[in-house]
Amino acid sequence: MRPAFTIAAATVLAFTLIAAAPPSYRVTGAIKAADGGWDYAAIEPDSQLLYIARGSEVTEIDLAHGTTVRAFGEVAKGHAVVPLPGHKLLVSSAHDDTVRLFDTPTGTEETRIKTGADPDAALFDAASGLAAVMNAKAGTVSVIDVAKRNVVRTITLKPGLEFAQIAPDGTLFVNNEDENEIETADLRTGKVGVAIPLPGCTGPTGLALDPVTHVLISACANGKAALVDANARKQTGSLAIGAGPDAVILDAARRLAFIPCGRDGTLSIVALDGANGLAIIATIKTAIGARTGALDPRTGRLYLPTAGFGPAPAGGGRPAMVSGSFQVLVVSPD
Repeated sequence: MRPAFTIAAATVLAFTLIAAAPPSYRVTGAIKAADGGWDYAAIEPDSQLLYIARGSEVTEIDLAHGTTVRAFGEVAKGHAVVPLPGHKLLVSSAHDDTVRLFDTPTGTEETRIKTGADPDAALFDAASGLAAVMNAKAGTVSVIDVAKRNVVRTITLKPGLEFAQIAPDGTLFVNNEDENEIETADLRTGKVGVAIPLPGCTGPTGLALDPVTHVLISACANGKAALVDANARKQTGSLAIGAGPDAVILDAARRLAFIPCGRDGTLSIVALDGANGLAIIATIKTAIGARTGALDPRTGRLYLPTAGFGPAPAGGGRPAMVSGSFQVLVVSPD
């Protein structure tokens, strides 16, 4: 007869394995909004409001009711939307080399701050109160004191800057899609560090940093995700993903990362704690064009902006958007 404690231990183990199993994901809905271009999206943590950077404005969506609330602001090709403390929103405006600070309850623009050429990705470091704005064409980073609303330093890197992450020690990691590497610098002093080469990665754009494993995940245009040890400053491997990614979205609580791949309309799901390290555990169908997005950490839902497009023009260039097709896909855990 098997001892009772062995059966009890097996039962505990079974429940542990069930609890540890990652959820499966599927598209569960879509939220319509006005047509137009888009780039990054972000969720204001305590309001359940989703903000999307658009060509000339910001779109606000109420996630609690699944409806578009309004469009507000005036930007010249919006790239990044960054929620700040006190219900403020930083928006990068690429064509006039500025960032705008908006009051989100009223939608009122409060100030404009001059940056380098072509401000693109941006992020906020709560520990220092500093925002970092990646100026893609200039190859510089504008470091902004958001309380004082001015640029406190400019870090000179290389042109081609894309998304970035900030480590707890203040190290700034920035994808460079032209050089196929990750630039490094100290956000708080401006000192430039050694670049990290990404062999086998072409055109890195989206970037995430796992605070537990200290691994950077860089999404590459050639269907790869480069894995980098942030402490050792060295690439340790890569994962096969879909085509056309532009973001890596981290869910640290559920120990997952998501890479939306817009060219083939798929979402690659990465387990952060696999037996052999980070690993792709699922690929689900989303929609062509869904390349960026935002995560609601409370629900685990992902929100991916996208739209339909007609055939490519005979002479080249981008195809026209299908009228009335812009929407935000809702991807939910089962």
